[in-house]
Amino acid sequence: MNKFAQAFSISATLVLLTGAMAFADSSAALKALDTDKDGTIDLKEAEAGAAKVFKSLDTDNDGTLDAKELAGRLDAAGFKAADPDNDGTLDEKEYMALVEKTFKAAELKPGGRTLDLKELNSPAGQALLKLIQ
Repeated sequence: MNKFAQAFSISATLVLLTGAMAFADSSAALKALDTDKDGTIDLKEAEAGAAKVFKSLDTDNDGTLDAKELAGRLDAAGFKAADPDNDGTLDEKEYMALVEKTFKAAELKPGGRTLDLKELNSPAGQALLKLIQ
């Protein structure tokens, strides 16, 4: 096998493994967050997860999250968009508004009111999972 074919094969395997890990993470998240066991996450279930995440990320216990506390969960542009008062922090109300906006973005059928595994595997669904789990 030539070097190009080997590199392509390795790259394809990594892409497949990364995709499989995302699906596994989404499946586990769905099970953990789906308190009514209907196979989907509704906004209330997402908000319940978000409330726990917010509390765990608020390491200085000031009732807000700054960019450092949200590292790896929200990029700079997302943080700026979620901070309407431009104070450099997100309070719980702002965080929940972000969760709701991201939840709605993940809905493949707008107004569907729940997210299934397929929706959680979408880019918007993966962004939501970073905020609620």
